[in-house]
Amino acid sequence: MNCQELLNKYSQEWKLATIHPFLNECKLGTIKPQQFNTWIVQDYLFVVEFTRMVGRILTYAPISHFDVILRGLNALQDELNWFEVKATERQLDLNIEKQSTCTEYCSFMNKLTEMPYPLQATALWEIEFAYNQGWQLPGKMPQPYNEFANRWGNSEFTNYVKLLEAQANEVLQSASKTIQSQSEATFLNVARLEQDFWQMAYNIAN
Repeated sequence: MNCQELLNKYSQEWKLATIHPFLNECKLGTIKPQQFNTWIVQDYLFVVEFTRMVGRILTYAPISHFDVILRGLNALQDELNWFEVKATERQLDLNIEKQSTCTEYCSFMNKLTEMPYPLQATALWEIEFAYNQGWQLPGKMPQPYNEFANRWGNSEFTNYVKLLEAQANEVLQSASKTIQSQSEATFLNVARLEQDFWQMAYNIAN
């Protein structure tokens, strides 16, 4: 089992995770400000927990994987600062409660670091790839959404995701059949949570 095989086997689930009306409305410039602002705040709260997860993954990763993972951690610190700037520009309060979907996703990430490293590597790749694809596939977006699309859809981020994929493939291919089978459940969990996270923008903001 490898990442490409997961994408091929669960192509419909992956499509739902990366192609969503939220992203299409950003492309068309028709997304309502309240919906986009809801997404920004909840995504900031998600990235805080995601950063913690990536830090914990270092505990289990082989040393040969450190360089790529640490590169991601450095980028996440910049990303958190950027979110805070965007929130200030939009007069958004980042000190609010997570919505239920965000809470569920963060809980999944907390449990993930109790799982074997191949599953952690698979999820780390998939989470980053979902953002890369989600913001890249619609194509050029109008202001102000082009800044968000460029952050996760740019070629440098794409190359980083490819490095994560190579690391996940390395440990998946040498993993037991049991863990390879579990990687499918992990993949499906992330795909579902990504779909739900886009949809969360349409919930009433807390």
